[in-house]
Amino acid sequence: QVRLVESGGGLVQPGGSLRLSCAASGHTFSTITMGWFRQAPGKAREFVAYISWRNDYTYTADSVKGRFTISKDIAKNTVFLQMNSLKPEDTAVYYCKLTPGEFWGQGTQVTVSS
Repeated sequence: QVRLVESGGGLVQPGGSLRLSCAASGHTFSTITMGWFRQAPGKAREFVAYISWRNDYTYTADSVKGRFTISKDIAKNTVFLQMNSLKPEDTAVYYCKLTPGEFWGQGTQVTVSS
């Protein structure tokens, strides 16, 4: 059974930084991509970034480009999201996703507030 466990969320002041981690386990197939989505209260879940497990390709949403960086540790089956210059509008539950298929973590809360 595929298991994704996110960590690293919390409360941070505007302009601050956080680093999210998501560790995958329990799958016997090869990972294709891992990525991050977020969902703010009352809003739909939105794409943040993803990274290929087969090469160094990454893709980041325009709303966070230049502030958020996705990276990976293949040996640990872990994806990271470095979030800098955080804004109140970045407040959301952040979820990681693994493909192939639709495997999601349980989410980690990020709150940006003074």
